[in-house]
Amino acid sequence: MAVHFTGIKGTGMAALAGILKDEGFDVKGSDIDKYIFTQDELEKRGIPVSSFDPANIHAGDTVIAGLSFDETHPEIQKALADPTVTVYWYNEYLGKLLERYESISIAGTHGKSTTTGLLASVLKLQAPTGFLIGDGHGSMPKHARYFILESCEFKRHFLAYHPDYAIITNIELDHVDYYRDMEDYVSAFQSFADQVKKLVVVCGDDEHLVRLHYSCPYVTYGLKDGCDYQAVNVQDDEHGISFDVRKDGNIIAHTALPESGYPFLIDSLGVFAMASELGMDPETIEEGLHDYQGINRRLVIEEAGNSILIDDYAHHPTAIRYMIEAARSRYPGRKVIALYKPDRYSRLQFFLDEFAESMSLADEAILLDFPKNAVREDDTITVTIQDLIDRVPGSIQGEVDQATAGKLAAEDGAVFLFMSSKDIYLLRDMVRDLLEKQPG
Repeated sequence: MAVHFTGIKGTGMAALAGILKDEGFDVKGSDIDKYIFTQDELEKRGIPVSSFDPANIHAGDTVIAGLSFDETHPEIQKALADPTVTVYWYNEYLGKLLERYESISIAGTHGKSTTTGLLASVLKLQAPTGFLIGDGHGSMPKHARYFILESCEFKRHFLAYHPDYAIITNIELDHVDYYRDMEDYVSAFQSFADQVKKLVVVCGDDEHLVRLHYSCPYVTYGLKDGCDYQAVNVQDDEHGISFDVRKDGNIIAHTALPESGYPFLIDSLGVFAMASELGMDPETIEEGLHDYQGINRRLVIEEAGNSILIDDYAHHPTAIRYMIEAARSRYPGRKVIALYKPDRYSRLQFFLDEFAESMSLADEAILLDFPKNAVREDDTITVTIQDLIDRVPGSIQGEVDQATAGKLAAEDGAVFLFMSSKDIYLLRDMVRDLLEKQPG
């Protein structure tokens, strides 16, 4: 008997597979044959991955089904037809896993992955801590006390969770293929907040979060006056971010971190607030923030030739704007070339002007077409990549190919931002290889 993951290369699925492997389960899975970066961690753990096939399902298995599939998938069909097989959807199983630990959910439109990684880095200094990050990484040490999980609002999936604690980073309309409007979107976060048992830590700078009703104690963090944990004396430049933390009118910590940009600042402050509320002293919290090693596909910085290559999951116009601003702060005077590959037609159509405004902040914009397997959600979705190109002055279309990589490598000395929830990192790899082959 084993735990079988249908769609094991999904970012959350791969992370959960790693956690169950740590807990001692016999773990296996299936997926498409195409390379996806999450399989690297699965291979390191010795978790076998096969092609999709109903023959992968055996009597007595527990099957965890990825949320990209439905009951028509051949593996899931076979699992549901076998009374000896127990079937869970990904978020449903996670909801049960939370019950085994002191759980902390990280929710919000932006910053979930980074905040989860930061909090794991900090809390492990207090007690053994497990985590699940939406970059394919999951870990559960022996005798773990805490379990921190990234909790996504898409289709209200996070309502499968009833955590002890939660951080909610922000609320900005997204997933417009599912949510009717902002009111519907906010209502999902209200329902989630209602399910937190002990404490909610929320960004007090966010107009929607301060209006939610909290049925358990809550504290706020942010830059605005009145936040319980306030960042003051903020500096953000090529040396990184530094700020003081003010609580109850007193400065309780000074933090200097090598990363740049408002998102990292505010995520770090939220982690500071949660860790402090869980009884950690400021010095140890600062140590944990400094220990943070980053996560996959979130502000991953490499140097190649004379260039800076930055890979990030940014797929919303606000996240793109923050990325470009952070690049300018960290690398003043450098040419910033922004590359973006959209993921959902509905998102690009709804935020078309906002995407154009954000991409126009770069010195040069290169736009890649949708993945070949992307589908238009309904007949009202007519947007194309050309619509975005037409709205970004001077932008051009690129591809994940050697021709585009060669044009980029010719711009040696620039800062390249590769932004997408899809496989734009493959183009980053091509550019890096070309730059490293160039004579010094």
